[in-house]
This record gives sequence, C-alpha cells and structure tokens, in this order.
Amino acid sequence: MSDKLNIIGISGSLRKKSFNKMLLDELFDSASGNWNSEIGDISEIPLYNADVEANGIPESVINLGTKISKADGLIIVTPEYNYSIPGVLKNTIDWLSRIKNAPLKNKPVGILGASMSLTGTVRSQSHLRLVAVQTEMLIMNKPDVYVAQAQNKFDEEGKLTDEKTKSVINKFADSFTIWVNKIK
Repeated sequence: MSDKLNIIGISGSLRKKSFNKMLLDELFDSASGNWNSEIGDISEIPLYNADVEANGIPESVINLGTKISKADGLIIVTPEYNYSIPGVLKNTIDWLSRIKNAPLKNKPVGILGASMSLTGTVRSQSHLRLVAVQTEMLIMNKPDVYVAQAQNKFDEEGKLTDEKTKSVINKFADSFTIWVNKIK
C-alpha cells in the first residue's frame, strides 16, 4: 500500500502546447515522490445547459467528478483570459457543481497558473478563488504561483527551464502535500 497522495489536476487551457499544461506536468514531476498524479480531461465537457442537465449529467462530467471525488486533492492550473478564468474552466466547475455528491465540496485544492503577461495569472486566480467559495473548495492560500512571461520559461519540449520558478513549484508541491494531509 502506498503512502502517496492521489492527486488529480486539470488545466483551464485546451491548447495542445499550453504553458499551463506544461506547468501541471512540471508540478507532477516535482511531486512524484509524494503523489500519484493524474490529469483530468475537460475537453469533452459540453457547454452547461439546464435542458441538457434535465436529461441527466453528461458522462464526461460524471467521469471527471468521480475521479475528483476519489482523489485526495485537486490541482487547477489556469491561464488568464481577459482578466479572468477561461470559459472552459468555469463551465467545467459549473457542471461539477451540479453533481449530487458534490465532488468539489471540501476538496483540498491548489491553484496556480502561467501566462505570457507581465503579471502572470493574478486576476484569474483571484476570480477562481471567488468561484471556489460558492463550490466550497478548500483552497490552499500560500504559496502563490503566478508564472509570468511563460514563453521565456519553458523550452521547446515543454520543460521548465527557469530555476526560480522550479524552486517555487517545489515549495508549492511540498505545501500542498502538507495541506492535503492536514485536511484528510
């Protein structure tokens, strides 16, 4: 039996070479000694529609919700689109909030993000924290990870090359392990 935590991560970007997916991979690599990690796919989640919900929650939403329910913790990486979280991420959270067993409720969650801007994802993470209040996610408050000018911090293969950012990611991974164990 493993003492590792089971952590699921989702990226708020659908782009194949997303800096946020690269950031999630880097975090999972950093924490591999303490976590069994899995990436949850949000690309098949349909747009929320109460008429669709009236016929049943879509299977893609149920599957993701089940994975989140079974996980010890959830990592959400978010880009910043127009000073906020991407629509696909908000849509996913909206759908997950409609599942009867409320997979997000009381779930330890860590948030971080990468952007090509000078300020990283400060505003989108702030908005995500507001959404987390309503869905009763238990957000780890510190350390903050706002990867600014991400285009200069990853190589062509998607590996993080910036040593300062690597150090912050390692600290985040250690802090999240403590956070999840505190809540468990």
